[in-house]
Amino acid sequence: MRQHLTCVKAACEISEGIADGAEIGSTELVFRAGKIRGASYQFAIGTAGSTNLLFQTLLPALLHADGTSTLRLEGGTHNPLAPPFEFIDRVFLPALRRMGVDATASLIQSGFAPVGGGVIECVVQPCLKLSGIDLHERGDLISTRLRVPIRNLPLAIGERILAAALEKFPCTDATLETREPGPGRGVCCLCEAVFENTTELTSTFGETNVTAERVGSRAGKSMQDFISSGAPVGRWLADQLLLPMAIAGGGSFTTMIPDDHVPTNISVIEKFLPVKFKIDDAERGKRIIRV
Repeated sequence: MRQHLTCVKAACEISEGIADGAEIGSTELVFRAGKIRGASYQFAIGTAGSTNLLFQTLLPALLHADGTSTLRLEGGTHNPLAPPFEFIDRVFLPALRRMGVDATASLIQSGFAPVGGGVIECVVQPCLKLSGIDLHERGDLISTRLRVPIRNLPLAIGERILAAALEKFPCTDATLETREPGPGRGVCCLCEAVFENTTELTSTFGETNVTAERVGSRAGKSMQDFISSGAPVGRWLADQLLLPMAIAGGGSFTTMIPDDHVPTNISVIEKFLPVKFKIDDAERGKRIIRV
């Protein structure tokens, strides 16, 4: 799809690489990377394809660049098939900073599916060696937060989402946010819980023929499921920590029962890097994943 093609072309540009089969609908790809260069880059997906996943494609490579890299990425920032920007900013990057990563991401303009039009800007510093991460205790709950970003839709829809989310995930810091003027329309529900050692954020998105109450209820229930699990790492972060841990050459964490992304991701990583993963059962249905 277009966002995958943009990822491949961007990987070529930052590394002076070449790729055969880099076209829409391709089922085979041959990629050869060259030297990774730190520079200022700008990439536009052209759809609501995820800028956040594009960033996650480039980040591991740019950690090995010869200097600082700045990115301006255009496309979707809030769509149902990828983590929203807030997850990258408040969950993913803080976890990577524990491993030695020095990178930041800023939301310039929100881009909701299906129109897109969002912009994020990122800065990545080189990091020659990542440290392993061991995350098994989340610590005490420090704060909770609920946000409903909305654009070009009746505010009453957002208010209904907020009310439904609060029924499942009660918290005092709950706000309806009218996002800056921009293309398209959209709404989502973001539930956040900050613990001593980790942060989790769950999200759902407004869709045609899905009631506002269901959107809010699903986000709130997902967060309550995470809290009741006792795990420090949620399903999304579990999937996204695998590659950094493999590059670091070690690490472990405790998570909820993983989805199908995790074994698929592990299978691919083990074909490229000299590491092996192990998944063990833990108490109360949790899992421990080790490199």
